[in-house]
Amino acid sequence: MELATLSSMSKDDFVATLKSIYEHSPWVAEETFDMIKKKNATIDSVTSLHATMKSVVEESSQDTKLKLINSHPDLAGKAAVAGSLTKESTEEQKRAGLSSLTQAEMEKFTMLNSKYKEKFGFVFILAVRNATKRTILGAFEARLENSREREFNECIAQIHKIAWMRLLTQFNPAPTGFLTCHVLDTALGKPANGLRISLFKLDIDSDSKHLLGEFVTNSDGRLNGPALKGESFKVGVYEWVFHVSDYFAKECLQVAGTPFLTEVPLRFGIDNPEDHYHVPLLVSPYSYSTYRGS
Repeated sequence: MELATLSSMSKDDFVATLKSIYEHSPWVAEETFDMIKKKNATIDSVTSLHATMKSVVEESSQDTKLKLINSHPDLAGKAAVAGSLTKESTEEQKRAGLSSLTQAEMEKFTMLNSKYKEKFGFVFILAVRNATKRTILGAFEARLENSREREFNECIAQIHKIAWMRLLTQFNPAPTGFLTCHVLDTALGKPANGLRISLFKLDIDSDSKHLLGEFVTNSDGRLNGPALKGESFKVGVYEWVFHVSDYFAKECLQVAGTPFLTEVPLRFGIDNPEDHYHVPLLVSPYSYSTYRGS
């Protein structure tokens, strides 16, 4: 769906469209509509829409936030077994493998759900769409050691993350995002000129990847433009492959007969396709590092 369609909707249609973004909490969509109209704001990105919905929640009372938390189902709980989850929660828990638990795993989730609710008085919440069972169980066990205040705030943060991912599945993002790269040779203290880079997009479900493009760095160690931009820049997991042994051989750096680093694969996730992701590499024949730049 295009974001522009929201601007011409009545309040009833607006709420009907966004009511499931925050689980069983259409009041968030109702107050978002009122806030947008009051400020005469324009909905021009998923980022701005999410920020407005998030502010509605953050400005609500603690009691209202507690009700929002408890509007969510247990992970792998009775509602999931009975098939009475919302469509969104069903899909999210299925993607995380929670619809195909072994008996032992189900018993562990049941035990953890009970211990968590007994200690904190509300349900455990984790944005599970891109998580694994191991990730979820690890977070579950670790967060049982938190204070109630810290855990309350963490649940609200996870709810905002769930809402963000639901918005991205429902609306086409603004075509403003792009991906760039920069390679610095830390052995010679200069930009890595003429280093070949491959870019892949991963398909997590099929455990495969496909090539999106091949690039060569310029004299500044950068690409001559974005590797991806606009509508081709999508949410997902990507991988740079830096062909560093070819570069270091060209630079006449002394390396082993079998190079310590031949290729450097760098796997990273794109969460906001409306944003600029700068994913560089700092590399020598024996080490490398990276960071999220802008």
